[in-house]
Amino acid sequence: MGISITTLTENTANFGYLGEWGLSVFLEIDGVNILFDTGLGVSAAHNAHLLGIDLMSVAKIVLSHGHSDHTGGLRDILREKGAVDIIAHPDIWEAKYYGLGEINRFIGIPFQREELELLGASFNLTRDPVWITDSVFTAGEIPMVTDYEEIDPDLAVRKGNRLVPDPLADDLAVAVKTETGLIVILGCGHRGLVNTLKHARNLTGEKRIKVVIGGIHLFLASEERLAMTCADLREMGIERLGVSHCTGFKASAWLAQEFGDIFFLNNAGTRLSF
Repeated sequence: MGISITTLTENTANFGYLGEWGLSVFLEIDGVNILFDTGLGVSAAHNAHLLGIDLMSVAKIVLSHGHSDHTGGLRDILREKGAVDIIAHPDIWEAKYYGLGEINRFIGIPFQREELELLGASFNLTRDPVWITDSVFTAGEIPMVTDYEEIDPDLAVRKGNRLVPDPLADDLAVAVKTETGLIVILGCGHRGLVNTLKHARNLTGEKRIKVVIGGIHLFLASEERLAMTCADLREMGIERLGVSHCTGFKASAWLAQEFGDIFFLNNAGTRLSF
């Protein structure tokens, strides 16, 4: 199995690439090309060109959830790619906000669905896992099973005339089942890194975690949560951990200290091959 994973969009960038708050990851797996998220704006398409990646080759787009920093590049991608299937959870189209009080801001998908469909988007919205190939799948809804992982309480969704806490049921990951373990790519991991990994293990029966990369929403995490996360990751025996986006500097430093050479910063322009 040939696997290449290239990060197109991330808060920070390797020399020569455009950094932008958000995430977009391009996966090449046995001849099937998948785009996981599209970043906040122009960076995904811009950096793809610099990296020599032909966006016309994308077979599927997967959206990790309905926040603008993971969907804002969709229009630019579609203008270049045209017709493509987009796999996501139905809740991506809910009106999402940051802040539950009088001070809040809209952070949902910054486009109308009809506009994207006119540009070629065909939305496959499901709560269930989707097997894109025999080895690549989306997580579907991720159960909250740990007693210490929780969703950021400032993330909200509009219901009628009021804002209520967003359960982020649309939060999902992409994973690859290989002969040597699972490769798991997260957008933000709003429903918990460990919850996500446990779910991927349950879906496949594969207990080994080879690689974890992507956003891990730990920038507000307590030291207790960080310590418990590290303990669970050690128990799972992860081989490599590359963090991005919403992990945060404190959490990234904590993970780097805990995992040493296993840890790396997964910035825009980073390419991994397996």
